Amino acid sequence: MRYALLLALGAALTANAASAQPPTDATLPEATAEIEASRAAAQQFGATLKDALQQAINSGGPVSGITVCHDQANQIADQLSQEREMLLGRTSLKIRNPDHAPDNWELAVLKQFEARKAQGEPADKLEFFAVIDDNQGQKTFRYMKAIPTAALCLNCHGDHIPPEVSAKLQELYPNDQARGFKEGELRGAFTIAKPLP
Repeated sequence: MRYALLLALGAALTANAASAQPPTDATLPEATAEIEASRAAAQQFGATLKDALQQAINSGGPVSGITVCHDQANQIADQLSQEREMLLGRTSLKIRNPDHAPDNWELAVLKQFEARKAQGEPADKLEFFAVIDDNQGQKTFRYMKAIPTAALCLNCHGDHIPPEVSAKLQELYPNDQARGFKEGELRGAFTIAKPLP
């Protein structure tokens, strides 16, 4: 549900995220609270998902971790979206779940993240935020925070995926593109949208 809403929202927004650096808090004084709230939400989403993955992998191996991403990640995002009154999700240039495909704005930011990382910025420090104005005068705060590929991610997203993991991925995600990552590479990003009053 969250992804359908975010995709509909993204389709209505302009794709103007091509600046070389993210704006600072000073350039978005009307959105300072949203910036801090989005950073906190992304951190909570990441920590909650990582804890669930770690527990599943520790108890049942990497195949159990796949079920967390498949069955629980969207539930975590939906719950946090309701609690925080914003739309949370994940996206990537190399998607596994087609529901997580980036909209035009997200795609531009992900490409910007790749360029900034290539220039030496650490993946875990990459973020971007902007206030987007649609054609009807609705302003929406949008935020993205990069997700670096951690060692834990390589079980399912690395170069050498065990056969039983690969088989489960093929079963659940026949069009999987999210493989071949190395530790420290840009895995994707948390993405947040919040309509402003």
